[in-house]
Amino acid sequence: MEHFLERVMYASRWIMAPIYLGMSLILFALAIKFFQELYHFIPHILALPDSEIILKLLTIIDLTLVGNLTVIVMFSGYENFVSRIDIENDTEKLGWLGTHDYGSLKTKVTSSIVAISSIHLLKIFMNLEATSSDKLIWYVIIHLSLLFSAFFMGYLDKITKH
Repeated sequence: MEHFLERVMYASRWIMAPIYLGMSLILFALAIKFFQELYHFIPHILALPDSEIILKLLTIIDLTLVGNLTVIVMFSGYENFVSRIDIENDTEKLGWLGTHDYGSLKTKVTSSIVAISSIHLLKIFMNLEATSSDKLIWYVIIHLSLLFSAFFMGYLDKITKH
């Protein structure tokens, strides 16, 4: 009975496979949003003031970072929790594939979240007049909380590896 339960629990990891596959749809949605932003940005680039160009570029960078984060979670999560990805030798393979354990995955995710939060905060600072001071304080507090959490998780991961 114990052996049967262990085999069922171990096989249940495959429940995550469609979820990781579904993250491909998230990438597709991000790509649509990315090109929508470009479509609205490029024709007006010469008429926009510098600050507006920077805000648009930060939005595009933000979308790119979210896409990168999605790829990291999708592939690393699949490899760590479901099955190793077997890519043929003559096929191009991502250099980091198979090198991220759960700890490094957490570190990558938290640092990506901090980077995304930084870009969002920079966008707010670029357009300060549109944000009330009490909201601005909360944005900074949330960002510092994310930053502290990422630092603390990285520190804990480092000391547990030694």
